[in-house]
Amino acid sequence: MIGIAVFFIVLGIIIRYGKMYFLIAGYNTKPKEERAKFNTDGIATIFRNSMFGMAIIMIIGYFLANCLNNPDIEKVTFFGAILIGIPYLVIKSNSDKFKIK
Repeated sequence: MIGIAVFFIVLGIIIRYGKMYFLIAGYNTKPKEERAKFNTDGIATIFRNSMFGMAIIMIIGYFLANCLNNPDIEKVTFFGAILIGIPYLVIKSNSDKFKIK
């Protein structure tokens, strides 16, 4: 669980600060003219924030499960983070907010 959380943190950092935008789904397949119509830095920030949020929830769940000796808490927080984080990421990153007019 901690490994996945660390992976999400690293992924958020390299997308946002490493400018590895090719990791954003669909970005590489768009022509250069299409990419210019989007605020890529804003989308990368949403990715970073979503990845960090999911990682924090997973880490809290891990430590809470260990403190309370209840492994079900870890599973619930993991799947909860994924089931909330991924749709949020997809909806927010595809919103009109990041289209340059």
